[in-house]
Amino acid sequence: MNTREDQLKAFGRLLTIMDELRVQCPWDKKQTMETLRHLTIEETYELGDAILDNDLEEVKKELGDVLLHIVFYSKIGSETNDFDIADVCNSICEKLIHRHPHIYGDVKVDNEADVKRNWENLKLKEGKTSVLEGVPKSLPALVKASRIQEKVAGVGFDWEEPNQVWEKVEEELQEFKDEVNAGNQEAMESEFGDVLFSMVNYARFLKINPENALERTNKKFTKRFQYLEAKAKSLNKNLKDMTLGEMDVFWEEAKKR
Repeated sequence: MNTREDQLKAFGRLLTIMDELRVQCPWDKKQTMETLRHLTIEETYELGDAILDNDLEEVKKELGDVLLHIVFYSKIGSETNDFDIADVCNSICEKLIHRHPHIYGDVKVDNEADVKRNWENLKLKEGKTSVLEGVPKSLPALVKASRIQEKVAGVGFDWEEPNQVWEKVEEELQEFKDEVNAGNQEAMESEFGDVLFSMVNYARFLKINPENALERTNKKFTKRFQYLEAKAKSLNKNLKDMTLGEMDVFWEEAKKR
């Protein structure tokens, strides 16, 4: 691994390249925070894909892309004299020191739960009116549900045992089934949301990341279905002309692979 000196040298090299691109490259010169925003989101998702695939070489590359965006925003901020990369780094350093009094102060903690509870309480003392203020409105619904539950649990609003959460899941499932039987579309949607929310909560108690779990299932299904498509093509068959029984044979083969 590189020394701290090498790491700082590499970071300095990136800052220099960013300075040069901002002056010399027509595309880089035109960018604003607003034009970069959707690209940053895309890069973050690509990093997430690489992590789920456990492709460390790709993780390294995607981290570089995300880091470039951080440097890019900081460069734009420096051009308006609002902030630069040093301000960004110092800001997060000060926050980390303040939010970790059990490391940089005299606060005692016994476990991870104590750390999370102290973190949320400190944020309230900083002027936030709700522990949920830190949950971005634009987060995907599944991720948002998970973050909401983590936040409120951090201040003690939580179930005590996993079996209590599972009972809630069963209760919500029954209410959903009742609305399905009644044929009330609006109520069905509402109860289905409650089922998902309670399942996300149960996943948290089992230390399962629901977003990662669902995305792994998406990837697994995609690979199996693409195998099915490839097998059908090799037989000069069209999927829509095949029976479910015929397709199921290839599906089972895909599962074994």
